Amino acid sequence: MDIIVCIKRVPEVAEIDLQVDQTGKGIQEEGLVFAVNDWDNYAVEEAVRMKEKHGGKVTAITVGSEESEDVVRRALALGADEAVVVTDPQAEGSDAYAIAKILAAAIKDIPYDIILTGALADDDGCAQVGATLAELLGIPHATLVTAIEIEEKQVKVKRELEGGLEEELVVATPALFTIQSGINEPRYVSIMGIRKVAKIEVATRDLGALGLSPDQVGSAGSFITVEKIFPPPAGEGAQILEGSPDEVATKMMDIFQKGGVV
Repeated sequence: MDIIVCIKRVPEVAEIDLQVDQTGKGIQEEGLVFAVNDWDNYAVEEAVRMKEKHGGKVTAITVGSEESEDVVRRALALGADEAVVVTDPQAEGSDAYAIAKILAAAIKDIPYDIILTGALADDDGCAQVGATLAELLGIPHATLVTAIEIEEKQVKVKRELEGGLEEELVVATPALFTIQSGINEPRYVSIMGIRKVAKIEVATRDLGALGLSPDQVGSAGSFITVEKIFPPPAGEGAQILEGSPDEVATKMMDIFQKGGVV
């Protein structure tokens, strides 16, 4: 079984006070720590588990800067067999659709039965690349997958729905699945494991090697462009209503009526 897992390098910003950069269209990256997108960690782990159980090969692919080699090397340390980094300055500004086009071009000559991606990315949260990639490749897909069971030429999956519900699907391969967090427990990557893969060659591709022109990616090849990034405006704060329960209820109704809620 040949498995491709698509991963992304993102900044860790949970405890960081982000600042807008000079362009007004991005964040200041100086001093930020970058790592594998959290959802992609689960996708890599699931791919490696499939290989361990059913045999085959795992190929990790990422689109980004040259520094993105770090994340595919981490995938190699986890058990992936090959890695590809697609990097080209002209791809900067690509939206989810353009990124999916780049991935599709990179994947077209690689044998695969299953493609895995994270359900979404920590940085933009669009959750669009996986489904778009499947459409471009002309293969079936399922999103927010929480369990996978391989059966010869088809795969039984469970996927998360709204309201705490799940649905079970049987999907013919080749197919793509976007992986929800919690599907497994990603294994620990040791320093020794990283050292072992340090000399493994990572293939690098640019747009020309993929047969893509600059007008197919970046802002020119995207449906969405970022016009401006800014912090949310500060609110005026909460109004504290004092008095007995009846008095507070009366004041609340007065506020709702003046605001047109009731």
